[in-house]
Amino acid sequence: MIDPRVLVEELATDLKHWLPEQRWFAGKDRPVTTVRPLGVTELVEGDPQLLHVVVEVDQDGRREPYQLLVGRRTHPPEIASTSWIGAGGELNAYEASGDADLTSVLLELMARGGQVGTLSFEHEAGVELDTGLRARPITSEQSNTSLVYGGQYILKLFRKLSPGENKDLVLHRALQKIGSKHIAQPLGSITGELDGEPATVGMLQRFVPDAVDGWAMATTSVRDLMASQDRHAEEAGGDFAGEAERLGRAVAEVHADLAKALGSEAADAAELERTVRAMVARLETVAGQVPELAEHAPMLRAAFEKLRGVSADAVPMQYIHGDLHLGQVLRTVNGWLLIDFEGEPAAPVEERQALRSPLRDVAGMLRSFDYAAQQMLVGQPDDVELEQQAAEWAARNRAAFYKGYAVAREDTSVSPGDQDELLRAFELDKAIYEVAYEYANRPDWLGVPLASIARIAQGEA
Repeated sequence: MIDPRVLVEELATDLKHWLPEQRWFAGKDRPVTTVRPLGVTELVEGDPQLLHVVVEVDQDGRREPYQLLVGRRTHPPEIASTSWIGAGGELNAYEASGDADLTSVLLELMARGGQVGTLSFEHEAGVELDTGLRARPITSEQSNTSLVYGGQYILKLFRKLSPGENKDLVLHRALQKIGSKHIAQPLGSITGELDGEPATVGMLQRFVPDAVDGWAMATTSVRDLMASQDRHAEEAGGDFAGEAERLGRAVAEVHADLAKALGSEAADAAELERTVRAMVARLETVAGQVPELAEHAPMLRAAFEKLRGVSADAVPMQYIHGDLHLGQVLRTVNGWLLIDFEGEPAAPVEERQALRSPLRDVAGMLRSFDYAAQQMLVGQPDDVELEQQAAEWAARNRAAFYKGYAVAREDTSVSPGDQDELLRAFELDKAIYEVAYEYANRPDWLGVPLASIARIAQGEA
């Protein structure tokens, strides 16, 4: 039997071409120079075989670690063609997250706890896990891979790794400890090793089978509105405003729970200065790349510069979600849940783990309502009536969300004027980020953030 590490070294050339084709790979915009194994752990021996692999991907000097599950067997399961990696010894190797027989071992190892090579498997205190459940992968995720076990548990495998406990696990544990009602219960974890330090590679949670994600609910509401005749947003059968307000309250309660569990502190003048500089730097970079943004640059720069007049000691800083949008919330029969507290995947780990203003999460959700409203217009001929309906839907639901948030938050530490300036700047900064992303990846969608920037420039809500 070929040595597992030698096997992975033989697959390095295949991985160089295979990785950029995977949805969760973050470096699609840069060529892969080399791939080398950092760690290989054999979880299932023989035929079939399951390897947990951590590789370092070098892209023109920028090196980032990723984890893979590599399977090999004489009679492979039915898997997507994109899962095949290449020849590994006498058997072909494939990405094994879709192999229900092999991935069952991950749950079994967490149930009993223990160590396999450099991997540590554990369940949370007081938790007993059922085993013998088959897993199915969720295919809609962008940056990670999740496996659902028998409709009871969901295991998130973090594809791009970083040393230390993952923020998603840290915040879920903290929120669970104080009894937050807006998260799915954490049940277990898998910890590996990276640069000589422990690194979270997986997190197990209670699966909520009756949940619907916020994006699906919101866009269905938009479709119902646009399919109706001469209706306003509040008259359409699928009006979302009530849910938007309840979602706002849920987000505010999670922010309060995070502050209670992990503390908060006031910003200082230096923090506000760093924030302004970062926003202006992003603006200058993106405006230099996207001509359509350049005409708004004076207004945008002025909005950011106004933050220098905000009272720094009135800006609370705490742990936040960090990448909040309608795709990161689930509606269950009992209310709204927030998921994926990892933060913006493209941001440096230090930035994702830093204390930040909760208004950044609010701004992210407000941007998501704009996207939900306008997604049906992308690539379609101009239609003034539909554009008006989309704008009306977005305004109604943005206002409802913010109302729910403001009432539940009851935050008197920030004056209304300062809060308005902060929120406006955070939303504009997020929209500039979206302009850069759409320009590079989805040019047809570029009009969505640009339209939002124009709306804010005109003083509209």
